[in-house]
Amino acid sequence: MDFKLKKDTKIYVAGHKGLIGSAFIRSFDGLHYTNVIVKDRSELNLTSKDDTYNFFHENQPEVVILAAGRVGGIIQNRDFPADFINENLSIQLNVFNAAQKYDVKRLIFFGSSCMYPRNSSQPMNESQLCTGHPEPTSIAYASAKYAGVQMCQAINRQNGTVSFIPVIPNSAYGPNDSFDLNSSHVLSALIRRFHEAKEENKPSVTLWGTGSPRREFIFSDDIAYACVKLLKTPLEDKDLPINIGVGVDISIKELAEKIAQIVGYTGEVAWDTSKPDGSPQKLLDSSRIKSMNWKSETDFDMGLKSTYQWYVDNIV
Repeated sequence: MDFKLKKDTKIYVAGHKGLIGSAFIRSFDGLHYTNVIVKDRSELNLTSKDDTYNFFHENQPEVVILAAGRVGGIIQNRDFPADFINENLSIQLNVFNAAQKYDVKRLIFFGSSCMYPRNSSQPMNESQLCTGHPEPTSIAYASAKYAGVQMCQAINRQNGTVSFIPVIPNSAYGPNDSFDLNSSHVLSALIRRFHEAKEENKPSVTLWGTGSPRREFIFSDDIAYACVKLLKTPLEDKDLPINIGVGVDISIKELAEKIAQIVGYTGEVAWDTSKPDGSPQKLLDSSRIKSMNWKSETDFDMGLKSTYQWYVDNIV
């Protein structure tokens, strides 16, 4: 399929107020793309087939960034597994089918590093998908995301194109992340926990698990720029899906220490080892995207500082 991303290409960003979706809005604005379409959840329910089809019929987007979906940390995944599968599969089916019907030229779909087997060798490369069982605490979400990756590949095979592009970013962070302690991921949860502990002069903060699991974190804007690179690159000779990571991980204990220092919390940090750790390590092999002359640009400490500042300016 002959396609070229232009400054006036009609681009629909689904989930534009979320962590990754808002990064695309910033990136497209900075790159001077002039025809970006967004809809609030109150205006467009992507779990509704009729609403989704009507939107695509009326707007005819050429590119879709599917950053909408239900996300959450260990607690949410543990307590609402059926909701995670149902909501994410519904959105994926509706958007994929509407995109095919209304001739979308390119679609970016976000898988998740939790799709990889819990005990994968590190770093994890794309060939390891479906070679073992994912981490049990996130298996419902992982199953929905893996189904989305397979749908992209099946659509491409059936249509003889490479128009649906599944990517697998590692743990994203940045502005517009969720800082709700019931639904947030570890990095944003730690920012809130340490900030509130500082404000309330608490002598200690108790965190889940042992602090030993290692995670790779990537700034949301770096993910967006990687995907813009993919939209501009002919992918007919590339293997899919494509990991997007920075190539370096950090233990949760080290992360907690960094965030406490940035926030200015000087109390004790304790660990409740009766609580689950999740996967022992999640580090991606991102050689596929790096072979296309992309690399992450955001220094981790600077990214943490800017994320904390965003939290203070917008949430506190």
